[in-house]
Amino acid sequence: MEFDFDRDSKKPLVKKIIVSIIIWIIEIVIVVALAYLIVNYALEKTTMLGESMETTLKDQDKIIINKFAYKIAKPKRFDVIVFKQTNKEHSYFNIKRIIGLPGEKILIENGHIRINGEILSEPVITESIKNSGLAAEEIKLDDNEYFVLGDNRNNSEDSRFANIGNILFDDIVGKAWIRTNNFGFINNIHNKNSSSGNNSLETSEETTKEE
Repeated sequence: MEFDFDRDSKKPLVKKIIVSIIIWIIEIVIVVALAYLIVNYALEKTTMLGESMETTLKDQDKIIINKFAYKIAKPKRFDVIVFKQTNKEHSYFNIKRIIGLPGEKILIENGHIRINGEILSEPVITESIKNSGLAAEEIKLDDNEYFVLGDNRNNSEDSRFANIGNILFDDIVGKAWIRTNNFGFINNIHNKNSSSGNNSLETSEETTKEE
């Protein structure tokens, strides 16, 4: 009886090569799957059009949208969001800042934003609003609606105008997260308890005294 010792000695090597190839294929599949999930479900790119969000965002700024953010948490007051809009010709993305939360009553009076009767104290925007638009009369938000404004308050089409109106949760694409040109995280200002708005509101009485 003859033994092929060379062939027997090669078996472990061949097995090792096959295992390595299988592992390599699995790793490629995982990377491709993760890339697909990130592109389609977690992140997306868009471009800021116009001056309505200055000085936070400028015209033609390149934005990365965090589409996963609102899968695990609800939008908060002062979040900068990207939402879908549709007109007669096409659909497009718009970018604005959340001011009013579901169930709240919004009124813009004498240049000030009032939420449930109390003046909103904003950490960054101090510009008095010249055009109250639809919010000249109190707006009651439904359980799935948000009231949004551009940071450039007097040069912005937003929830004050009928062509945009209140934003449905289902139309929110995600949070405007990173600006890639002039790289930086986008200013989503939050006060403590900003999800309920408690610390960003002043009582009408206190505000009247200040004015």
